[in-house]
Amino acid sequence: MTDAIKPTPEMYARVFENHAEGALILEDLARRFHRPAVLDGENAALKTYHREGARSVVDFIVTQCNRANGVTADEPDEHE
Repeated sequence: MTDAIKPTPEMYARVFENHAEGALILEDLARRFHRPAVLDGENAALKTYHREGARSVVDFIVTQCNRANGVTADEPDEHE
């Protein structure tokens, strides 16, 4: 990706909300990677950290779509 063009929240919304295939992809990503914490077992913390990493990508996409639609998050975007 070049420095001249940076993705905007509106771009995320067009790709993941306004485009039928993009909406299906986002739904699939959420189903696969937006999973709850693991509460029991020997490696519960490690599994939870792994899930959180995957979930944060889906959350970032949803946050960008929300911003494009005028919904503001309480947290600042750590990637800006």
